[in-house]
Amino acid sequence: MGILNATPDSFSDGGKHVSVDAAVARARAFLAQGADIIDIGAESTRPGAPDVDEKTEMARLLPVVEAVAASIPLPISIDTRRARVMRAAHALGARMMNDVSALRDDPDSLRTVAELDLDVCLMHRRGTPQTMQQQTDYADVVTEIRDFLAERVRACRAAGIAAERIVLDPGIGFAKDLDGNLRLLRGLDALQRLGFPLLVGVSRKGFIGTLTGEAEPAARDPGSVAAALWISARIGPAILRVHDVGATVQALRVWAALDADGDPDSRKG
Repeated sequence: MGILNATPDSFSDGGKHVSVDAAVARARAFLAQGADIIDIGAESTRPGAPDVDEKTEMARLLPVVEAVAASIPLPISIDTRRARVMRAAHALGARMMNDVSALRDDPDSLRTVAELDLDVCLMHRRGTPQTMQQQTDYADVVTEIRDFLAERVRACRAAGIAAERIVLDPGIGFAKDLDGNLRLLRGLDALQRLGFPLLVGVSRKGFIGTLTGEAEPAARDPGSVAAALWISARIGPAILRVHDVGATVQALRVWAALDADGDPDSRKG
């Protein structure tokens, strides 16, 4: 899953792809590099990010979605928390909603996803971007996040969302400190046992900077690729949400060819 930020303030590449032409060029590059999905967002959810109103989010997002959908033959995911944004993006061709609030922030989101028969990614997060890094204490981070995700699955099923439409995201970096992120990654198999595909986003995250001493997010790609390989080795196929599609796909294909099954296309990510 290639990350396409239509935001001026993303932690990693804010402002680089806000114009429609730049966004389409980025999406074309993802396609050439081997991406399977493009995830477009217009509201930064990094720690400390300010709220973006719905009108601003739509003004940033919808022209990019329309242009990418018309130009690129890949499924489009939308990184949003708002039901009206989901409806508008779906009308332009988006099929998946990637909600950092797990369909909690907008009371109409559950009904919207069910009514439109959308794929949905449910992510774990505590608090808001302004408060989440003050909420990193867990008695057992893996168990608590597994239980949270299981509860959100039940809410989705009760709202009429089909099980096969649901993807789960542990929310690496969202209300987790370094120890919590590492424990959670080591415990991905426990989340996998819930029976739903996992989406994992570690690309350029702060914990990689802490481990490596690299303050610049865009310079964390080697660590991001290493984490992607480790996740694939740990749990097998997953949706990997990444900034550097080319390096990640290349590394996964080489690793898969060297793996015991010998099938270079078996774990593309």
